[in-house]
Amino acid sequence: MTTYTARPIAPSVLKELRTTDDAGRPMIPVADDEGGAPLRCCLRRNEPGERIALVSYAPLRRWAAETGAEPGAYDEQGPVFIHADECPGPDGDGYPFADAHRTVRRYSAEGHILGGELVEAPDDAAFHNAFDDPSVALVHVRAVEYGCFLYEVRRP
Repeated sequence: MTTYTARPIAPSVLKELRTTDDAGRPMIPVADDEGGAPLRCCLRRNEPGERIALVSYAPLRRWAAETGAEPGAYDEQGPVFIHADECPGPDGDGYPFADAHRTVRRYSAEGHILGGELVEAPDDAAFHNAFDDPSVALVHVRAVEYGCFLYEVRRP
């Protein structure tokens, strides 16, 4: 059992992204013959043949809209894979995509980056370390090689 919760992209946001992504582009679904893409809707890798889409997503902008934060220049958008059709979401707890080094990037309540930590794999210790700083409101787990957003973790 884990102390913190890996948060997938919310179903209401996925519905929007499947129409128009955060860069204003329509979704283009594809049948992925290879599999292995990290899906942010259900926090698992896709199976060969599943219909997926690569869309632009602005996680901090979406969070700021909920909280009233003003991230300014820290408002990034980048590519994420999602199922092209509605899916049931994650089917377990734990920290997904823990098969490689990751960055745990910290953000303040204003949406400003407070730093980050390179970890071998996301785990309770990494999140305890981040949230030991009372000014940290949330963290993003990101891929090291491309910097892509994988999922968000908020204070419990």
